[in-house]
Amino acid sequence: MPRRRPGRAAEAAVAVLLLLLGGTACGSRLPESDFEHGDTRTPAPSTGTPIRVGIITSATSPVGGDTFTGPRDGAEAYFDRVNARGGIAGRRVEVRLCDDGGSGVGNNECVHKLIDGADGDAVVALVATTALDYAGASRVSHARVPDIGGQPIGAAYDTWPHLYGIYGSLAPRAGTPGWGGKLYGGTEVYRYFKREQGARTAAVVSYNQAASAAYARLVEQGLKAEGYKVVPEQVDFALPNFRAAAADLKQQGADLVFDALDTHGNAQLCAAMDQVGAHVVAKVTNVQNWTSTVPGDYKNSPRCRNALWATGSSRDFDEVSQPAVREFRDATKGLKTHSQWQLEGWAAAMWFTDAAKACAKTGVTRACVDGFMNRSENYTADGLLVPVTFERLAEPPTTRRTCLSVARWQDGKGWVSQGDMNSTCFEVPQLPYSP
Repeated sequence: MPRRRPGRAAEAAVAVLLLLLGGTACGSRLPESDFEHGDTRTPAPSTGTPIRVGIITSATSPVGGDTFTGPRDGAEAYFDRVNARGGIAGRRVEVRLCDDGGSGVGNNECVHKLIDGADGDAVVALVATTALDYAGASRVSHARVPDIGGQPIGAAYDTWPHLYGIYGSLAPRAGTPGWGGKLYGGTEVYRYFKREQGARTAAVVSYNQAASAAYARLVEQGLKAEGYKVVPEQVDFALPNFRAAAADLKQQGADLVFDALDTHGNAQLCAAMDQVGAHVVAKVTNVQNWTSTVPGDYKNSPRCRNALWATGSSRDFDEVSQPAVREFRDATKGLKTHSQWQLEGWAAAMWFTDAAKACAKTGVTRACVDGFMNRSENYTADGLLVPVTFERLAEPPTTRRTCLSVARWQDGKGWVSQGDMNSTCFEVPQLPYSP
C-alpha cells in the first residue's frame, strides 16, 4: 500500500512563512485523565436538527485576501452538494464560518466561538482549518473536538491528538511537535526528478531573509541526500537582482530550479530566466502555487511558465478524466479560479461526511466522529488523496515508501498530470527539520 510521507507539512508551513517573509507565522493515545479539565460537551443529536461544523480560515490576514480561502471554498461546495442531496441521514449540514484575521488572538476567539457555542449550538467538528497562526489548537484538542482535513501551516497537526491534518501524521501527537521537537520529511520530490527527468544539478534560490534561507537549507539538504550538485543562489530581499541569479544558474548548468521565494518573487525569477535564456527541465513549485492563475502570474515568462511543475499529495484538479475530480469541478464551476487547496478542502468535507454517515445510527457526536478519524486505516477521499493514515510511532522512521502527485503546466492544457499518483512511489530517507 502506498504511504504518505510524514513531513509534507514542511512545504505548506514554510511556503506560507515565505509569503509573510519573517512576520508572524504561522504512539499511544493520551490517557483520558489528561483532558479532564477540557470542555467535553457534545451537541446532542436530534432527528431533524442540523449537524453543525465549523470552518476557521485566515481570510483577512497579513498575507492577503485569497491566500487561505481555497480549502474553505472547496469544503463549502461539498457541503452544499450534500445538502442538495438530502443531507446526512436526513439532517442538513450547517456550516459556521469564522475568519480569525490571521492572528493568534483572533484564532482563539474563533475556537471559543465554535467549540463552546451558545444556546447549545456548538459544532460537532472543525473542517478544513486553514489558519496562519493556529493558537487555539491545544484548546481544540483538550475539548476533544475532531479537526478534520486541516492544512498543516504550522506544527499543530503533528503535536496534538484529535487534530487530523489533510496529509496524515505518524508523530506521537502527545503535546510536543513531532519527535522531541523534530519533524521529518522525505526526499521523494528530488528522487522523482532524478529518476524521471535525469536531473543532476539543482539551483535553490532564496532571499537573504531568515524564513527564506531556512527553507532553502532544508531543500538543499534533501537534494544533497539524493546526490545532486546544488547551486545556491541568494538575492537581496529589498533589492533582488533576479537577473544575476538567473544568469549564474544558467552558467552552472542547472537542470532544476527550486526556490524559497514568495509568489511575486517566483514570477520575477521566471521572467529573468526567460530574459537570460536560462532554460531548465523543471521550475518546481508546491501545492500552494498549484492554481489556475498561472497564465496571469507568469504572463511575462512563457518559456519558464511552461517549465513549471507542481508536486503534492492529492490528485491534480485539472485531471477531469477522473470521476471524483469531475464532480469537484462541476460543483465549483462558479468559482473564478481553481486550485489544489480547493480540492483538498473538498476532500476534507468528504472525510467528515463519511465519518458522520458512519455515526448516523448511534448519533453524530464528537466522540463518534473522532473514533472514525482515529483509525490507522488509509483514507483516499474517493481517490482524491494519496492514502492518508494516522499512526503514533514511538520513534521517527528512517525511511518510508511514499507516493507523489506530479503535474506540469502546459499552455492551452493547464496542469497536466504526470502518471498516476498511487504508483509514483519511492522508498526514501526521512530527514529531520525543526518546525
